[in-house]
Amino acid sequence: MSKPLETNFCPCCGHALIDKFVFGRVRRKCPACGFIFFRDPKVAAGVLAEQDGKVLLVKRLYEPHQGEWALPAGFVEIDEGPVQAALRELTEETGLIGRIRGIIGTYHIRSDPRGPIVTILYHARIAGGELKAGDDAEEVRFFAPEELPQNLAFASTKRALFKWRMQQIDNG
Repeated sequence: MSKPLETNFCPCCGHALIDKFVFGRVRRKCPACGFIFFRDPKVAAGVLAEQDGKVLLVKRLYEPHQGEWALPAGFVEIDEGPVQAALRELTEETGLIGRIRGIIGTYHIRSDPRGPIVTILYHARIAGGELKAGDDAEEVRFFAPEELPQNLAFASTKRALFKWRMQQIDNG
């Protein structure tokens, strides 16, 4: 994993930051105004959408994991919440409109080349739209449990699909 970018100057007053033991660990702190820099993970949101016993996956058009399959997902923007982001990503990547049915789970991923990520995955049903690859998707399609591709992109996708497949087998 690449080292995160270092913040060297205070975003509030421009003074050089120093390393200081604060709130249980060493953090970057401004000696002039007291600002403390917290290294937070990025937040992503996505959906596990089903239709007729099949799950919707997108084939990634770009790195990381270009050409591999993933659940429709992406980073939460500053002006939206995770549910809104998950539904936006679904529509951007697949052309479909979804309705959230519940939460699948949250996943803390440390192995992503973009840095630590907390991914929130929701269970969704398809409410409309037209299936078509869009945004950063090369291809989009539904898979039955026995058809799931081997080349899955992210740990969160793998874990959620394993759970989904086990539920399909139990209900089958």
